[in-house]
Amino acid sequence: MPEIHTGAIGLEVGDVSIAAAGGAIPGYRAQPSAAAGWHTGKFPIVLVVQEIFGVNEHIRDVCRRLAKLGYCAIAPELFARQGDVSQMKDWQEIFAKIVSKAPDAQVLADLDAAADEAARGGGDIGRLGVTGFCWGGRIAWLYAVHSLRVKAAVAWYGRIEGDTDALHPRYPIDVASELKCPVLGLYGAQDQSIPQASVTRMREAIQHAKKNAEIVLYPQAGHAFFADYRPSYEKAAAEDGWHRMREWFRYYGLAPE
Repeated sequence: MPEIHTGAIGLEVGDVSIAAAGGAIPGYRAQPSAAAGWHTGKFPIVLVVQEIFGVNEHIRDVCRRLAKLGYCAIAPELFARQGDVSQMKDWQEIFAKIVSKAPDAQVLADLDAAADEAARGGGDIGRLGVTGFCWGGRIAWLYAVHSLRVKAAVAWYGRIEGDTDALHPRYPIDVASELKCPVLGLYGAQDQSIPQASVTRMREAIQHAKKNAEIVLYPQAGHAFFADYRPSYEKAAAEDGWHRMREWFRYYGLAPE
């Protein structure tokens, strides 16, 4: 399966500078172009949270796919202060040198700043969603606890539980009772890094807390099943997950006009 490429015709796309605490960070934004026939009002915003590989072409493409649907999609470079992962290939090196040094508090604050930047550029801050992949999937769960502005979240195979430290004090299972918006979790049953037992415990925690969240488990999918640029891509699960994400956002008030 070749890597999916979404063109920019009918869109406004490009790199942006996001004013954040501690200094500006780079990001990528894509939204519909009024010149292409879209209405001139503001678009619902979706924060797109990267994998550990940064805001690469795949994440930029996800932004363009969302923009084609009528969203203002923005992906901040959430490791910008820790280093540049664009030339690094080994995930263990990336994690040790960069990811492990990015505090959750910094990441969540930078997402707030990205939402504000999207609002300044044509997005409707009153209709804010978030979606994230792998490392970003965990962050999507945490952002659903952190932000009172976010209306819906979709977490793609984000790690549910793990070892904590001063920079990463909580995992999704630790905050299940504190969710402030509906969350959809998309997971693969063949994922070797997120055991089904973890998914089961998260479901139980959500049910116990009586929170509005749902977890879908794809029997044939492994980790990173949405990443079409990687061998892990699983077309059926990826397409179904994308459809479910669209419907989740639509149902919870983030439908483009």
